[in-house]
Amino acid sequence: MNNTLAMPIALPSGSLETYIQGVNQIPMVTAEEERELAVRYRDEDDLEAARQLVLAHLRFVVKVARGYNGYGLPLGDLIQEGNIGLMKAVKRFDPTMGVRLVSFAVHWIRAEIHEFILKNWKIVKVATTKAQRKLFFNLRSAKKRLGWLNQQEIHEVAEDLGVRSEDVIEMEKRMSSIDASFDGPVDNDDDDHVYAPSAYLEDKRLDPEATLAEEQEDALKQERLVYAIEALDERSRDIISKRWLAEDKATLHELASQYNVSAERIRQIENNAMKKLRVSFAV
Repeated sequence: MNNTLAMPIALPSGSLETYIQGVNQIPMVTAEEERELAVRYRDEDDLEAARQLVLAHLRFVVKVARGYNGYGLPLGDLIQEGNIGLMKAVKRFDPTMGVRLVSFAVHWIRAEIHEFILKNWKIVKVATTKAQRKLFFNLRSAKKRLGWLNQQEIHEVAEDLGVRSEDVIEMEKRMSSIDASFDGPVDNDDDDHVYAPSAYLEDKRLDPEATLAEEQEDALKQERLVYAIEALDERSRDIISKRWLAEDKATLHELASQYNVSAERIRQIENNAMKKLRVSFAV
């Protein structure tokens, strides 16, 4: 099976606004409906069930994608990449874990968007530090209103953003510069190569690649947790799910009443299950 679901998804055509309006009108599914659809896809390879799961969560992808508007990339492209992550999440979703799909899918949606940003984000050419990135976003917003900045406008922007006028001028120069090779020419005999972006843009504290790697690692941990919980016996799995993963978490006394044992016994089962999970993660 492919990494993504191959299914026709009928969506409104036209502008991005029309698309967003359309997905916001798609009915959401209840927890029970979500579980039934996920079981149908898992057990029967029912692509129509998977399609309904994807459609019901497209509005969530839009919400996540909007959070990355500041990178200057088209929202439509961000949504498209997020939709790929959603389909990957639907493929891997386990309906028996007591977790809603939206909680599981967010890692995959963000991972796809982050990977797209890494390939297309131009900001790495103009900003190095966190302060410069903040200035980049704010200055770009200001320039939409002001156009090219004169001395008075530079002073006003600097005062408004709480930075020096020199910082505004330097960032404006970077923003207006033409695209250049990140590494610079490899056959240059003089010292010009030291001015290539690769010589001064690295900021290991805020490395987008590291951020993406961290997000992907979180997604893998989530998937590994699913398999670890599946290895537990049915009672332990149910207790862990209801105590830690459910939206409305059960108390020890509620589970004690369900299994007709003491609350202390439930606590012991929970602790033993947690130890097994920790061992699974340590392997």
